Amino acid sequence: QSLSVDNLFVFLLLFDYFQVPLSYQDRVLNWGIYGAIVMRAVLIGVGAAALKEFHVILLVFAGILVYSSANVLIGGDDDEEEDMSENSIVKFSRKLIDSSDDYDGDRFFTVVEGVKKATPLFICMIAVEISDVVFAVDSIPAVFGVTENPLVVFTSNMFAIMGLRSLYTILSKAASDLEYLEPAVAVVLGFIGSKMIAEYFGFYIATEVALAFVATILTGGIGLSIWSRDQDTDETLAS
Repeated sequence: QSLSVDNLFVFLLLFDYFQVPLSYQDRVLNWGIYGAIVMRAVLIGVGAAALKEFHVILLVFAGILVYSSANVLIGGDDDEEEDMSENSIVKFSRKLIDSSDDYDGDRFFTVVEGVKKATPLFICMIAVEISDVVFAVDSIPAVFGVTENPLVVFTSNMFAIMGLRSLYTILSKAASDLEYLEPAVAVVLGFIGSKMIAEYFGFYIATEVALAFVATILTGGIGLSIWSRDQDTDETLAS
């Protein structure tokens, strides 16, 4: 579920860039879930088959997690707001199909001068789908680090996505306040990746210990975020 919060930040950026009205965002999210179910089922099926035939693929999954963790923790600070017009996912989505510049209600397609074109809402949905696939590269190996049962991997991903959808309104308002959640998730990814490598070479970490570590880090990240926000609020009131 915590990994899905990362998706939320990207969704918010995409909705803001495409200026999607709040009343239309539900339509994009609902279709995004349908696409995510299909795409993740395919990715998990391929991953499980590869893992069964070539167990060494576990090291590849671990490497992805460790790299993602390091990229967040030591990749350098990026205080400037990302220019979504230069984002590769947005550029690719716009190139896939000819689109109009204006919305036509909550429709995905419209007719402009006799030519059928996609609306910005449809382009935004494509970008959301592609970004979900990109994030699946982290979340799926992370679950394979806990279990190699494809059913458990799939259902855990689905619960995370459905939880994100049902809590979207609340999370979208709270996301900007969780300053330290992303670094906390990065630490968890690094830990799971390291755990996968250790277990591949015969050094096993008890499930209870692993779960306690993950819960402590995520709780600490959320708690530190709330504490930091309260400190900033107090300083603002004091000044």
